[in-house]
Amino acid sequence: MKIKKQRLDVLLVERGLVETREKAKRTIMAGLVFSNETRLDKPGEKIAIDLPLQVKGNPLPYVSRGGLKLEKALAEFRLTVKDKVMLDIGASTGGFTDCALQNGAKMVYALDVGYNQLAWKLRNDPRVVVMERTNFRYVKPENLDGGMPSFATIDVSFISLTLILPVLKGLLTPESDVIALIKPQFEAGREEVGKKGIVREKTIHVKVVDKIKQFSLQQGYDIQNVSFSPITGGEGNIEFLIHLSWSGFVNQNGSGSDFSAISTIEVVEQAHNQFGK
Repeated sequence: MKIKKQRLDVLLVERGLVETREKAKRTIMAGLVFSNETRLDKPGEKIAIDLPLQVKGNPLPYVSRGGLKLEKALAEFRLTVKDKVMLDIGASTGGFTDCALQNGAKMVYALDVGYNQLAWKLRNDPRVVVMERTNFRYVKPENLDGGMPSFATIDVSFISLTLILPVLKGLLTPESDVIALIKPQFEAGREEVGKKGIVREKTIHVKVVDKIKQFSLQQGYDIQNVSFSPITGGEGNIEFLIHLSWSGFVNQNGSGSDFSAISTIEVVEQAHNQFGK
């Protein structure tokens, strides 16, 4: 079987270890990028997509930038993961998992369809159950043999949340919380996505967030709050955070309730003001 390869600078951005391709190139040229103990110093070098990568001297408090997204969600939505079992869908390098553990999570299922991406310190943490090469759409309760989660995070690419949320509710305990990252580039129609996979228009951002809100309600989730990610995606895409809750049952009318105190338009405006888009 042919090993899939990708440019080193591109992989650093995809894994959330640096913000942009340009910064990735500078970081590599500065000799700060390693695979285990081997320094990698060629930005254009094509390496196996599952090769472990580390950035030395990284000032981030987490193993990747992803942790900053969950950090904001916990603070802004006034949530706690302390003593909870969490399911991290799309764990990748493990930014969300790292943030959760630093905030007292009892255990985290770090699930990803990829392989060998999870940071070494998390891979060896007894509180982490590594679920690599796992397609979430086919996960069953019996696969979570350390206990059912009462908290879940979703940070996935190249797939819509509409394929994740229906499966997730069958894996949660009653009164669970969900933090999902809404990525417009993977939710909008093909004709609405610009060059390099970037979605810039406010109207499309509003449309995408509303689409996920409506779908969540139809699935029986309650919407507690919505915000925007404190950092942009790899190519500069603005992304959004949604806090859902799962009661464990569906109301008689078959849908959830929207308790968010801020409108989608307000959130999108705040995001564009923040990032100067």
